[in-house]
Order: sequence, then C-alpha cells, then structure tokens
Amino acid sequence: MVSRSYSNLLELASGESPSFGRMSRRIPRIMTVAGIMSDIDDDPSESVCSDPSSSSIPKDRIIIVANQLPIRAQRKSDGSKSWIFSWDENSLLLQLKDGLGDDEIEVIYVGCLKEEVHPNEQDEVYQILLETFKCVPTFLPPDLFSRYYHGFCKQQLWPLFHYMLPLSPDLGGRFNRSLWQAYVSVNKIFADRIMEVINPEDGFVWVHDYHLMALPTFLRKRFNKVKLGFFLHSPFPSSEIYKTLPIREELLRALLNSDLIGFHTFDYARHFLSCCSRMLGLSYESKRGYIGIEYCGRTVSIKILPVGIHMGQLQSVLSLPETEAKVKELIKQFSDQDRIMLLGVDDMDIFKGISLKLLAMEQLLMQHPEWQGKIVLVQIANPARGKGKDVKEVQAETHAAVKRINETFGKPGYDPIVLIDAPLKFYEKVAYYVVAECCLVTAVRDGMNLIPYEYIISRQGNDRLNKLLGQEPCTPKKSMLVISEFIGCSPSLSGAIRVNPWNIDAVADAMDFALEMAEPEKQLRHEKHYRYVSTHDVGYWARSFLQDLERTCRDHSRRRCWGIGFGLSFRVVALDPNFKKLSMERIVSAYKRTTTRAILLDYDGTLMPQASIDKSPSPKSIDIINNLCRDKNNMVFLVSARSRNTVAEWFSECEKLGLAAEHGYFLRLKRDAEWETRVPVADTTWKQIAEPVMQLYTETTDGSTIEDKETSLVWCYEDADPDFGSCQAKELLDHLESVLANEPVTVKSGQNIVEVKPQGVSKGLVAKRLLSIMQENEMSPDFVLCIGDDRSDEDMFEVITTSMAGPSIAENAEVFACTVGRKPSKAKYYLDDTAEIVRLMQGLASVSEQTVTV
Repeated sequence: MVSRSYSNLLELASGESPSFGRMSRRIPRIMTVAGIMSDIDDDPSESVCSDPSSSSIPKDRIIIVANQLPIRAQRKSDGSKSWIFSWDENSLLLQLKDGLGDDEIEVIYVGCLKEEVHPNEQDEVYQILLETFKCVPTFLPPDLFSRYYHGFCKQQLWPLFHYMLPLSPDLGGRFNRSLWQAYVSVNKIFADRIMEVINPEDGFVWVHDYHLMALPTFLRKRFNKVKLGFFLHSPFPSSEIYKTLPIREELLRALLNSDLIGFHTFDYARHFLSCCSRMLGLSYESKRGYIGIEYCGRTVSIKILPVGIHMGQLQSVLSLPETEAKVKELIKQFSDQDRIMLLGVDDMDIFKGISLKLLAMEQLLMQHPEWQGKIVLVQIANPARGKGKDVKEVQAETHAAVKRINETFGKPGYDPIVLIDAPLKFYEKVAYYVVAECCLVTAVRDGMNLIPYEYIISRQGNDRLNKLLGQEPCTPKKSMLVISEFIGCSPSLSGAIRVNPWNIDAVADAMDFALEMAEPEKQLRHEKHYRYVSTHDVGYWARSFLQDLERTCRDHSRRRCWGIGFGLSFRVVALDPNFKKLSMERIVSAYKRTTTRAILLDYDGTLMPQASIDKSPSPKSIDIINNLCRDKNNMVFLVSARSRNTVAEWFSECEKLGLAAEHGYFLRLKRDAEWETRVPVADTTWKQIAEPVMQLYTETTDGSTIEDKETSLVWCYEDADPDFGSCQAKELLDHLESVLANEPVTVKSGQNIVEVKPQGVSKGLVAKRLLSIMQENEMSPDFVLCIGDDRSDEDMFEVITTSMAGPSIAENAEVFACTVGRKPSKAKYYLDDTAEIVRLMQGLASVSEQTVTV
C-alpha cells in the first residue's frame, strides 16, 4: 500500500503537469438510470492500483472528495471483528456518479468513514475499500476529528455561514485558534490521501463543501496545474457577516486556488464575489454568460446551479412493496379518518425553523377553528448532525411546543401534531411524501434542501400508488409547497408559496391558502415544478459542473505556472509562455552595449505606487531621471494621464526630459520646448454636458471625486465602497455614452475611474511620436525600454511591438516592453512592483552616470 504519512504539503515542491483529457460530452436533460445505483465493477483492469497500460481505452478520472465517503460500514455479528461495507444509496456523492456514466469516467472517492476504525485495522480496511469500492478512506484520530468537525466546522463555520454571529459564548462558538489548526491539519491529511490516487495527466478533482475549504491550496501547491473544482453546499453569507471571521482571507485565497467554484444560488455567489472584492481587491466580470475572477493571471470561474435529486433512485423506492405497504397504512391513519396531512421533514437543528413552524400551526388552528380535528401536521425530525447546547435546546423547545399544542387542540383519537423524532428509513419518508397534501419547509437559513424536490416527484407517484390514492391513471397530479425564502431551492420553485419563516402570521396564512386553493391551480403548480425537477436532476447538475470545469481548465497545458506565497497565502501565477520576468543583468548588459536608446516611462503605478497619497516625485526619482537624460545616447519620455501643468511643475528640474500629459494629448520634447498636441485642438464644450452628470454621481457616491483636466474629465471612485463604486461606475459609463453619443469623445473605464477624453488620444501616440522624431534625426534606436502598469499603457506596448518589424527601430535592437505585476499583457516582460522598477532605473542611471563622467 502507498505510504500514508501526514506530510505537510506546503513544504513540497511545486510541480507542473501536462494537459489532461477532454470531457466534451453533452449534458443529458434527465438521468436515464432506473433503479438504485449498481455496484462498481471489480474488474482488476479497472482497479486504481492496476497498471494504466493494461486498459485499452483511457478513461477520465474524477476524484470526488468530501468529509464522508458514500459507504455504510458495520461490524460482522459473528464476533470476528471484521467489517461489512456497502454503498450508501442516499449519498449525493454516489448519486452524482450515476449521472456521469460508468463507461466514460472512472470515479474515486476520498473521505472519512462514519465509524471509527482501530489503527490495527486501518490497513486492511483501506485495501478493501480501495480495491472493491474505489474509495480512499481518510482515518483521523478521534480527538483531531472532534476538534475539526464538531469544533471548527459545526461550532464556528457552520453557524457563521448560516448568519449566526458569535456575539457571546452562548451564541455560536467564539473563534478558537487550536480548532482552526485542527481544521487545517485535517485538510492536509485529505490532501495526502488524494496524492495516493491522483493522476494529473487525465484527472479532475472535485471537492465538496465547507469542511474542506483549505484543501485547494494544498493540492495547488503540489500540482500547479491540477484541474480542481469546489462546490459549496451551504449558504455563503454576506460580506458583513463573513468578514467577522478572523481567518477570512485565508479561506478566500484557498477557494481561489480552485479552477471552478460552484454555488446553489446567485445570492451565495454574489456574496462570495463581494467578499473577494472588499477583502482582496479582486474584480469579476461576465463573459458570454460565464462569471470569472482574474486572480494572478488565472481565471477562476463561478458556477451557479442548484443540485438535483436522483430520479432513478426515487422512482425505484416508489415502486418498492414496502413503500406501498406504508402508504396503505398512512391512508388508513389519515385519509380514511377524514384527516388532511401536512408534512415537515427537517434535521433537528437551530436553523431548520421547526419551532416556528409549530407556532404557525398553532396560529392556524386558533384563527381557523374549522380546521381543528381535520388537519394534522406530521413533523419528521431527522437526528441532528452536530452536538452541543443548541441542539438540546431545539429538542426541548420542540417537544414542549408539541405537547402544548396537542393538549390545547387535541381530543380523543386526534392530535394536531405528530412528532416523529426516531430515524426513519428512506422508503418510509417517501410514503409520507406520497400521502401529504402539503409540504412545509420553513428553515430560517439553509444551503439547498432537497425535501421539496423529493416531495414533488413522490406526489407524481406511479400507477400502483395512484390506484391506492383513488386516482385515475390520467388524473392530473397535485402538490402544494410552503417554503422559506431563505433556502437554496426557493428560486427554482416559482409555483411554491414563499414565506418569511419568522413571520408566524404569514406562515399560518400560507398554510390556509394552500389548503383552500382550487384543485386546477394545485395541478398547474405541480406540473410546473415536476417539469423542472425531473429535467434538472443530480446527473444534469454533475455533468454541467464537470463540463464547466473542463472548459475552465482548457488552457492549463499551454500556460507557465509557478507558486508564490507561504502557508495559506500560497497561490499560483499562470502566464503565457512568452511572458518573463525582466532580468536585471540582461537589460543592464544590453544597455551598456547599445548607443541609441529610447526610454518610455509611465508615472502613476510605475514610478510611483498607486496607493501613495503624495503623488509628487521624490528627489531620488528626479536624480535618476536626470542621470538618464544627461546621457547623450538616451531619449527619455515620461507619459502620464495627469495635466500638463502638474507634470511640468513636478519635473521642472529635468531639463532634457520629454513629457506627455493627459494620455499623450499634450507633448513636449524638453523643458524649454513648446507643448504640442498630437490630435487636432479639442472642442471642450462637451464638458458642459458631462460634468453635471459626473457631479450627480459624485454627490450620491461617498468617496468619489472629479478631476477636471484641460481636455478630459475623470470620475474617480478609489475611496468609495468597492461594490457600490463599481456599480455606479457602470451606470455612469452608460449614462455618459448616451448623452455624449454625438460628441467627438470616448468614454472609458479604468482602474477605479471613468474617463472622458477626445477621440484618438492614447499613449500609443507618444510612442509613435518618439520613434518618428528619432527616425527624422536618423537615430534608429537599438535599445527600446517601455514600462507601464495599466490598461492605457497597453497602447504603448502594442506600438513598440509592431514597430520592431519596421524601419523606425534598428534591425537587431534590444526591445523591452515591461508591465508592473504578473498579469495578462501585450508586454513580454514584467517586474513585480514599483520598487523593482525604481531599482532597475537606478541601475541604468548608474551606468549612464559612469559613462558621462568618463
């Protein structure tokens, strides 16, 4: 067996992997597998331990990683201490495999078992699960598992993600550093397990849920080009809630080490994107329907698609004799007694709103006494997944409410509420779905919740069940849903009665409305829901996610990747193969051996950091520029978006420096020269139209300002709220484009700005002018250096690159187009920050100073 040491993956060297296999298959609208999932074939040729060459047809491999394996384990009853393992057909992880198709994709599971396995038995259990089920068990010491799962996951992450702030020790768990360390340790152990079976040449990794949010970092560290997807099955809270988490940035950066991040609803995705914007300064955009975040040269895609149910499994359970027998029993218990069953199925935890539902039932019986003795709310309470004081309080409150309501409104042979808090088999729950006239799902906060989907398919039934219910084969089916606005399936069920679960009166009214609704209306709503649920099953969800993952990872093979950062701040930078860091030694060497040099420098963000409050150049910068300008072999131009008065004042000590202001509209060759314009003199009457519009947005956007230049107007929202500022900038851009449609100007957005400037003005004009001046003076440069940091500088890079094939640059010239930071650019070189730019310029200035002195 492969060694399973608990190594720290962040200490391993980064690796690069070649391109993986494609997975371009159509998404079926419905999963056609009928019946419960079949066992995986135990053919040795398909074993994960076998020689890959023994299989004639290569298969895509997907490693599905979750906290728990889709496996049931129990001891043999013969006293041998051996184990019996079987598939857990109710596990979503197993159900999604059925939707992928056994023949096309090899699926391997990594996760924990629900049962504790003694260390002496772990090797044997590992081999059995790997060889028979293609499952890789992750064995955790009991103390570590408790601190990771019951501690950090259930007492800190889970409450916070459900909008519960730890305002006091009694309200959610306060952040505990040792529990966080346990969480990270377990994520590392999971990464070790994945390393034992991963094949980055033809595989994908799909990580599930908040238990493993740190895992993408450890995998990305080991394999820079791993094809990695993550799906969050819980809510993602708003930024105001999430930013209270002390390790908020670590988790965000860990998730961003995925290639694709999935959410059930747009709300959850929007909250995540807002957190990335507010805490990491990252922006996102939608291209052709796909939302992407640019992160260190990589595009992290966002997927919004609610999970579905396994149609084949549910339909097979509906056909079981046990289900039919249970339905008969329930019909006798309720329908034959002229009782209408309302149904609730919830976990026993604080967020499922069971007590609020009971209060609504009590309110309904008080306000509508005609329902007394006629309706029964059956509340099935699944066992709680967590432990703690809050679970005990919910149990006590629920039992007390049931007792009170039944004592108040009950009578011999009738209890208005039936509480079932013992575990039920799945077929028993399905039988309750079949008989229930209305299903109530009123959680105060829930990730997805598939109970409504299961109820809809169960109410569709089959011929045998319809006959038991006294329905003709062609009779339209009906189902009624009262669901909370705060659950993930709510947006997809437009025919349900949506309620605020905190509003007891509204929930009671909704229950009454559902009971009183006309039969044709119930049938229409059911038909609409059934059409959606049956076509958006778990197979559709799984295939859609994996096809998006394949699309996102398509360019992995052609990009150069390397890791930067330590610990959970580790991230991978991905760049075009031709994009390189500018070598200081190489450029200095080229500088020394050349005789005619053209140097183009941007200012803000290049020579001066963007975050600097004082934007004026330092004495050191002035000295560097003057040393470069004194060299008779150099022609130096500084290009800025600022006004000509500002740059003229700042660089008044630089006699031979060429200056370009307002993106190149104004230009002068040296301090004593006259300013010239690169385009016809602009008519600025358009400012009378644009300025009032900008002023309106400035007044309504706190932190925004207007900069009025000679030929342009700039609206800056650098100090505004990032989300609101970005939203206002898009509106302002549209507004200005509309009102200035007939004016000779262009409206563009940049980094935290919206700018209106004359048409045809760009920094590329400066590069063209500099090269043309040198050509006129028969000074064809054999050294060209152009440095910039933002989108406006790309025009300079383009001119420099295209001029290399023309007469304006010497045939064998050394050309260096360099951008600040590792990012997609038309430049072929980069330096990390302004400090490195200044260091480079200082090195070149030193060479020139020595030359001048000699």
